[in-house]
Amino acid sequence: MEPTTGLTLAHWTYLAGVGVIVLTMIMRANVVVPSIVATFLVILAWTGSPVAALGGIFNATFVAAKELFSIFLVIALMTALLNSLKELRSDVRMVEPFRAVMKNGHISYFVIALLTYVVSLFFWPTPAVPLIAAVLLPAAIAAGLPPMAGAAVIAIAGQGMALSSDYVIGVAPGISAKAAGVLASVVADRSLVLSLITGGIALIWAYFSLRGTFLPPSQHLLDQWHARAANQPAQGVSLGGTTHKEEIARGTSRDEPLETNADVRRELEGVGASQVKWSKLFAVVTPIAFIGVVALMVLPKLVSGLPTIKGGDAASLVGGMAGALMIFATLAMHGGRKMLEASADHVTEGLVFAFRAMGSVLPIAGFFFLGASETAAAILGLPADKAPSLLFELVKHAEHWIPASKFFVAYGILIVGMITGIDGSGFAGLPLTGALSGALASGSGVDAATLAAVGQMGAVWTGGGTLIAWSSLIAVAGFCRVPVQETVRVLAIPVLAGLAISTFFAVILF
Repeated sequence: MEPTTGLTLAHWTYLAGVGVIVLTMIMRANVVVPSIVATFLVILAWTGSPVAALGGIFNATFVAAKELFSIFLVIALMTALLNSLKELRSDVRMVEPFRAVMKNGHISYFVIALLTYVVSLFFWPTPAVPLIAAVLLPAAIAAGLPPMAGAAVIAIAGQGMALSSDYVIGVAPGISAKAAGVLASVVADRSLVLSLITGGIALIWAYFSLRGTFLPPSQHLLDQWHARAANQPAQGVSLGGTTHKEEIARGTSRDEPLETNADVRRELEGVGASQVKWSKLFAVVTPIAFIGVVALMVLPKLVSGLPTIKGGDAASLVGGMAGALMIFATLAMHGGRKMLEASADHVTEGLVFAFRAMGSVLPIAGFFFLGASETAAAILGLPADKAPSLLFELVKHAEHWIPASKFFVAYGILIVGMITGIDGSGFAGLPLTGALSGALASGSGVDAATLAAVGQMGAVWTGGGTLIAWSSLIAVAGFCRVPVQETVRVLAIPVLAGLAISTFFAVILF
């Protein structure tokens, strides 16, 4: 069947599939099965062949895997590096010096914001939350920072600012850009700016709303906080939704917080005397190496004449740096012979984590890729000029119902992103917001990359762990020993204000 300018049964089936998937997200249920069923029905409606529809289920997921597998490799290699650094205790050494500067609650608030953002930007919030909670949070609480303020700043800086831009690892902008049909590097740059605006507003707003609860430094505050571990009831919040949030939240958590300097010293002494120098070396070399990678990505945009690193090249550079550092760190820890086995184990563990954390996105992305002609052609085995462009054609037929307002479209994409984030995953809705951005861009007057970045902000800030109690925010609340529902209440107004203002600036700036 050749594409047509009129709407067909396949178009209506695709639209119904989108509606069912969004409704399933709102109900906090997993959307993998609805995505697979919708894929089958759309291909059946387009081809009229049950055999082609069955094969299309596999093809759609396979095409999504081919398009996104570079993202999985980056996650795997970064996780492998993190595990090798954890063995050397280099992860603790990277943040431990900042304990000394936390003289009061106000300084502690911004030190934790900075460290959480930096660690989360390079490794995701997965290791940042337990690492900051174990090493820095006890010192901050003794300095007068309330546990609720600690939970708020960790969530905003890590689950919000760092994860919503995902500038270094590039998972979120990669998914958004692929669905929107634009360059990942452009989406990454714009989402970085929007995440900084949103996060800056949220951090300052939360600080001023909570500063009245800050207290003078006292060891008694730490004793009270430590007592909460025994008295705090279990969090009665179900981790429903699309991704394995238990796996993501578990991350690199330690058995006990490092409450005193003596605790930190004992943790650092967990490596042998011969590895101490290597532990210190990699605590310095790792951040310097990735700062260099980011500089190579950013400087060509600021200084003319420098070679530009494209989106795919940037991802491969990040993954390659992670892989090289992992091998050297494992060599330092285990020596030449054992390094071979240990490095292989780290890579395997990284791949397992990547697929457990993100694997469910593939069939979801496969369905939404049916809405764009380029990826639909690969799924259906058709020439590009014969493949349908279902979502684009649906939007074209609905253009007369959509107000010709840049702000209306931008805020509409933001709201769609926030709705998809209700399931608590953050990333599952990116194929939808990206696809809608590509379809709405031409009629709205707003660039597709900008709309994709706005949708990414809505989806990740909501479901990634700042506005939804059943997201990874439950891990932040658990580590900080505060009620997760109260944490949502504290974060709601600062984060919503940040999203509203950053979307306004997105339309004005880009």
